[in-house]
Amino acid sequence: MEVREAVQTAKEYITDLFGDEAITGVGLEEVDLDLGSSEWKITIGFYRPLSQRGTLTTVFGKEHEARSYKVVSINKQNGHVTSVTDRVLPAVSE
Repeated sequence: MEVREAVQTAKEYITDLFGDEAITGVGLEEVDLDLGSSEWKITIGFYRPLSQRGTLTTVFGKEHEARSYKVVSINKQNGHVTSVTDRVLPAVSE
C-alpha cells in the first residue's frame, strides 16, 4: 500500500467511524511510515461539535467546534486499519 492509498483509507475510515457526530473539515495532518511495525501512521484532523456550550458561545448563539486529531494505523502490506488513537498536541505556553 502506497502513501496516497493509505491517506484515502484513513480519511474514509474516520469519516465512517465518526460520521454520526456530524464531523466536518476532515483533512490530512501528518504521515509517517513506522518501519518497525510496517504500518502507516496517518494523522487526520476534523471538527466535531462539542456537547457543552461555553458562556461566550451561548451569548453569540453559536455552537463551538473543536478540532480533533486521530492517528490511524494501517498495515502497509494488507491495508487493514489496526488502530485509531488520539493525537495529543503539546500545550502552547504564552
